Amino acid sequence: MHLCSLFVSLPIWISFIPVAILNGGFRDYVLVKFLLDKCALAVSGIILSISILLVAKILLSRVKKLSRTDCLVISFVWILLTVLFEFGMGLATGSSVCELLKAYNPSSGNLWLLVVVATGAAPFLALKSRNK
Repeated sequence: MHLCSLFVSLPIWISFIPVAILNGGFRDYVLVKFLLDKCALAVSGIILSISILLVAKILLSRVKKLSRTDCLVISFVWILLTVLFEFGMGLATGSSVCELLKAYNPSSGNLWLLVVVATGAAPFLALKSRNK
């Protein structure tokens, strides 16, 4: 594995944070005015997933010498960072572990699990688009 690929991928993952914040603002200030809360939450999850895939495709596809093994490691690291960040911010803002775990139940309307899966799939999408 090229450690350079992993180090280059970290700022890309960090760029997901403002994208997620903007998405949350869009949900809270726009979507909820037109949709029920549960629907707004689901639409927001889809938008964030697509946004993460696009950002990763644009930025990570420019990384030279990106192998399938690199993508696997990057996927694991990005998923780990995403879950740790979400739990860290949630606990820091007063949410309980039970409340945070509810986000992983898609039947609640929260598609956070889709966001985590998209984050993990994003490096492979970038590799595939680079190889075309």
